[in-house]
Amino acid sequence: MQFWKLHKTPLLLAVTSILFYFSFAYDLVRTDYIKLLGLYTGLFFLFYKLIQITKHDLKLLTWIAFTFRAVFILATPNLSQDFYRFIWDGQMLSLGMNPYLSTPENIMNMGFLTGFPNQKELYDGMGSLSASHYTNYPPLNQILFFWANLFPGRSILSSVIGLRLIIIAADFGTLYFGKKLLEKLKLPTHNIFWYILNPFIIIELTGNLHFEGVMIFFLVWSLYLLYSGKWKLAAVMFACSVSIKLIPLLFLPLFWQWFSKRKVIAREQNDEKSHNQIENNEILKQVQHDEKWIPAFAGMTKLIGFYTIVGVVTALSFLPFYSSEFIDNYSQTVGLWFKNFEFNASLYYVAREVGYMFRGYNEIAIIGKYTAIMVFLFVVGMAFLRKNKSIVQLITAMLFALSFYYFTATTVHPWYVATLLILSVFTKYKFPLVWSFVIILSYLAYLQIGQADKSENLWIIAIEYTIVYGFLIWELFTKKQPLFFKRF
Repeated sequence: MQFWKLHKTPLLLAVTSILFYFSFAYDLVRTDYIKLLGLYTGLFFLFYKLIQITKHDLKLLTWIAFTFRAVFILATPNLSQDFYRFIWDGQMLSLGMNPYLSTPENIMNMGFLTGFPNQKELYDGMGSLSASHYTNYPPLNQILFFWANLFPGRSILSSVIGLRLIIIAADFGTLYFGKKLLEKLKLPTHNIFWYILNPFIIIELTGNLHFEGVMIFFLVWSLYLLYSGKWKLAAVMFACSVSIKLIPLLFLPLFWQWFSKRKVIAREQNDEKSHNQIENNEILKQVQHDEKWIPAFAGMTKLIGFYTIVGVVTALSFLPFYSSEFIDNYSQTVGLWFKNFEFNASLYYVAREVGYMFRGYNEIAIIGKYTAIMVFLFVVGMAFLRKNKSIVQLITAMLFALSFYYFTATTVHPWYVATLLILSVFTKYKFPLVWSFVIILSYLAYLQIGQADKSENLWIIAIEYTIVYGFLIWELFTKKQPLFFKRF
């Protein structure tokens, strides 16, 4: 009774959220866009108030986060069909077959395989687009698909539960290391709940079973280890993140200044005890007096070592799947994201319309090639022209590098924003939080795709990006933090 009196408001907010999540998980049809928008908006409001009221009780917020995820345990994803392919790839591995060497379509043309439960249901569920292409999920992700199928039972739901438990475990790993990193940086520890309790994260990761959450877990773990001075182990965790999703490869150039240009103080020499003893001005002044630049040679040696470990561990993860056809199949599938697929894009759609005006047809192959070059140049610019010596500066550079990639990409699925959201937790920028709310509008484009004309509603896409760009520009001006040309 005493607990209820002390926490009545957050508990009422949590119970209301549970009811909303239950309806979202078990009683929502994707085409019911009014209910979709209503539930999501309600959940986002409740989430905001919950953190606002309860931000000093991290234990209660943690239990609430676990409960919200538990609501989805027995639910079949209703906003994405990707999980069918996840289970399919895992079943291929369980049969001793290399998932990179054949498409589901080819397998079905060969006939049904012995010991492959729910083969037809999985094939029908994933859709023709996924079934006709080789898998693009990296090796460690494939192993997790295999582990998920080990959950007791031979139904699709049993595999879904296996996938969900892995993703939930990763989320709480992110909570653990994210909170520890925030503590080290002297930032508010409740910031991590802008990610962990966000309805977008709960629905897209726990609900729709996207493995960005596992990639993020390894990335945050890597950043925590890097700040703690354990750069070799940080490189291993970074490679694990790459082996879940390739996107962290984009960040590699940004580590240059961390290793070659930053200053070393007690906390960055993994001397946490002495850092905690800095409690008065005299000791602090002494530490500041003792600061020194890392010798260029030593810094570059560590940088090369970091890159080498990332490269070797990533290569070793691919090694069990390697064959003469593997490289062709995998590179062909990854290339499709730049030259064939388009969804929920922003600047690309503008370039596409210009191409229509002058050439009369879709130039996605050409535009995709040039945007890839632009992204590369932007990331290199961030690495060399912006101050990235501290961990916060490094994470901020990651945030803007990835944002630029998504702003120019041909395809931006809703769950991609999860990585931006976790990076923003450690910075002063909140535009990914805004994007995590308005990204629900992209599902209206999904509904359009399901109709006869197969076209997106570009007005809805325009509303989404107008809000995101508007808030980003406002933040850049009010925080007065230019992206480039800051002195080292």
